[in-house]
Amino acid sequence: MSNSVYRILDNGLTITRWLMSPVCLLCGGRSDADGLCEGCNASLPRLTARHCPVCALPDATGERCGRCLTKPPHFDRVVAPFRYEFPATVLIQGLKYRGNLACARPLAAGLAAALETEPYPDLIVPMPLARARLAARGFNQAMEISRRLATEFGLDISLHVCRRTREGAAQAALPWKQRATNVRDAFVCDFDVNGKSVAVVDDVLTTGATLGELALTLKRRGAREVIGWIAARTPAPGDA
Repeated sequence: MSNSVYRILDNGLTITRWLMSPVCLLCGGRSDADGLCEGCNASLPRLTARHCPVCALPDATGERCGRCLTKPPHFDRVVAPFRYEFPATVLIQGLKYRGNLACARPLAAGLAAALETEPYPDLIVPMPLARARLAARGFNQAMEISRRLATEFGLDISLHVCRRTREGAAQAALPWKQRATNVRDAFVCDFDVNGKSVAVVDDVLTTGATLGELALTLKRRGAREVIGWIAARTPAPGDA
C-alpha cells in the first residue's frame, strides 16, 4: 500500500475521531467529558466567593446576611457553584424544559467542584416532584443532577425518603411573596432520619421557599442538618 493511501486512511481516521468526539452543549464545538468546551466552561457565571454562608446570596462581608439573621431559614446552608445567569441559564432551561438530560453533566460537575471540601452527608435527596408533574415531564431534573453527584462521590441516592403530596402552581410563575404559601405542607417524609445530615439537590434556588419547606419536613423527622446542593443561585430582588 502506498504512502498516499496511508495518509488518506490516517486523515479519514482523524476526521472520524473528530466527528465522534463530544459536542459542547453551548457552542457546538468539541467538548470534554462534562459536555462543555474550555471556553464555554470558563464563561459560566461562578458564584462570588463572598456570599452568605447560609442562603448563598452575594454579601460584601461574606458573613450571614440580614435576611438569614432576621429570619433564619429551616435549611442550614446552601452550596451553589453558579449564579443563575447566562449561559448557566441555557443549561438549566435545556435540562428542565427541553429534556436535554446531557445538560445535567456540566451542572453536576460544577457542583462537585464546589463540594470538594464539604463533608459527605448521610443522605442525598433529589428535590421531589409531584406525581402529575413528573408524569408530564418524564423525568426529575434534580434526580439527573443527583445521579452524577452520587457517582462522583460514591454515595447512594435516597429515593423514597421524601415525596411531594400536592401540586401547587409552578414556583417560577409566582411573585416572590407568594412562593412560601404555595409550597406550605407540600412534602411528607416517610422515614426516620433522626440525627442524619441530608443534602437536598435541586437545579435553582430563588426565594428558598421550596428548600425551606422540605428542610422543615426533614427536621420534623429528626434530621440533624439540611444542606442545599443547588446548581445555580438567583440574585435577590433588586440585585439583578
